[in-house]
Amino acid sequence: MGMCPLCNGFRNVDVACPSCGSKMENTGKEMDYYDDYSAYMPIDQMKLFDGYPNDFKNGECPHLFKCPSCGKDKIEMIKE
Repeated sequence: MGMCPLCNGFRNVDVACPSCGSKMENTGKEMDYYDDYSAYMPIDQMKLFDGYPNDFKNGECPHLFKCPSCGKDKIEMIKE
């Protein structure tokens, strides 16, 4: 089981908005937004049915980034 550096506060990642080029904000793991209980489920278990077939195998954590300027959302795969 890997440890996501963003989830655990080890580092930050700068992501540029593909629409306007502004710095996007990390809003957390995408899977935390699935339903009321998903944030409390084990991360590795959630990866088995999150729609990304290789994130568990590749040790990646899908994070949702949002642009404060134009509102664009983007999923970024963070290496654990």
